[in-house]
Amino acid sequence: MEKKKNEKNKLVYEKKNGWEKIPKKEATDVFKFSEKYIDFLSKCKTERETADFAVKEAKKRGFKEGKGDEFYIINRGKSVCFVIKGKEPIENGVRIIGSHIDSPRIDLKQNPLYEDTDLALFKTHYYGGIKKYQWVTIPLAIHGVVQKENGEKINVVFGEDDAEPVLTITDILPHLAHKIQMTKKMYEAIPGENLNILVGSKPIDDKDEKNKIKVNILSILNKKYGIKEEDFLSAELEIVPAGKARDLGIDASLVLGYGHDDKVCAYTSLQALFDTKKPAYTTIIYFSDKEEIGSDGNTGAKSKFLEDVILQTIENAGKEPTYKLLRTVVNNSQGLSSDVNAAVDPTYKSVSEMNNACKLNYGIALTKYTGSGGKYSANDCHAEFFGKIRSMFNKRGVIWQTGELGKVDEGGGGTIAKYMAEIGVETLDCGTPVLSMHAPHEVVSKLDVYETYKGYLAFIEEK
Repeated sequence: MEKKKNEKNKLVYEKKNGWEKIPKKEATDVFKFSEKYIDFLSKCKTERETADFAVKEAKKRGFKEGKGDEFYIINRGKSVCFVIKGKEPIENGVRIIGSHIDSPRIDLKQNPLYEDTDLALFKTHYYGGIKKYQWVTIPLAIHGVVQKENGEKINVVFGEDDAEPVLTITDILPHLAHKIQMTKKMYEAIPGENLNILVGSKPIDDKDEKNKIKVNILSILNKKYGIKEEDFLSAELEIVPAGKARDLGIDASLVLGYGHDDKVCAYTSLQALFDTKKPAYTTIIYFSDKEEIGSDGNTGAKSKFLEDVILQTIENAGKEPTYKLLRTVVNNSQGLSSDVNAAVDPTYKSVSEMNNACKLNYGIALTKYTGSGGKYSANDCHAEFFGKIRSMFNKRGVIWQTGELGKVDEGGGGTIAKYMAEIGVETLDCGTPVLSMHAPHEVVSKLDVYETYKGYLAFIEEK
């Protein structure tokens, strides 16, 4: 009777918390891996910083720019690919793991600085899908670049050093907020034009100056960075949460930080590439930009950058990079769109369909399709490729789960999967579950981060 019961249970697909499945010897590895990830997340808050970090790490490991069996190609400082030659001939295709390294944030407008009511402020324009009310009254920092008229590029990071001040967006007190905020819909309560950054209040010592507070701020910035007000016009300055990523939870099993979406997938895929012994196929780790605003532009996934990298890879393999060979390689290629999925929040379970939802600590998430409504704007992965990844992960002992982005008709979203698929690459969404996605501080499980790394390593090494 007991034997029959066990045989019956083998027919049932059972989900289980990863901490109950992971070998004990790997539990220590989970926490060690996350220590380095937390350090990375604390330092790399923008797409430029992430690309710079990745290139520096690649150079340490012998990668060369554009040439050789291990090389990288960087695209305007915001998008980058890393390539390692595999065992299989290039004609048999490549393996691609593509993530994005931009995150929702607030950008400074081109002419941002103004003075009002004896205070100095920056005007902003938010970037990507944010809940605007989450960004008020929290400590903020500036990250970015200023391109001066003489061609000099100035890197700016302000508000991260403990010795430096931070910035913030003010909010109206609840006593006076009834008409201006409380009776409005949540997305209307704080208009985008009200996301003004408070940057100072002290006047410059000049009785003839009209805007004394503003000029004092300009004087400080000039002294620190050598810039003047006109330089803002050719700058890209991003407002991000100030401070480091941190362990979260009394058991320290989680990570709280800005930009898990999608830097957690970028970091884990890059580490998997660095740690591989020998890829089965030539492998490309692709970091794209502008995913949070539609993947447009010449650094987004809609650009030809990935195809250009494949052409260079063909040339480095000693082949003539013809269009015909490009199409052969691309159509024989397989890829993971390494982007995060929404983990079930126990406080908001109503938006999830629990049989098909991701949970923290259940491993890397395979997402067959994203999109919205009737799978619009989605790459719906073919069963054959999904089955291959499933088999590959099981063989390597990767803890994995499946998930959709919420209930049907509840909402939706997209990744770069469809753009990889559109050029001919067999593609599946595959990444880390996240709580509080697109908030200034997001949450991931350390176990899921490690299993994401293991999954990408399996994809690189298994045939």
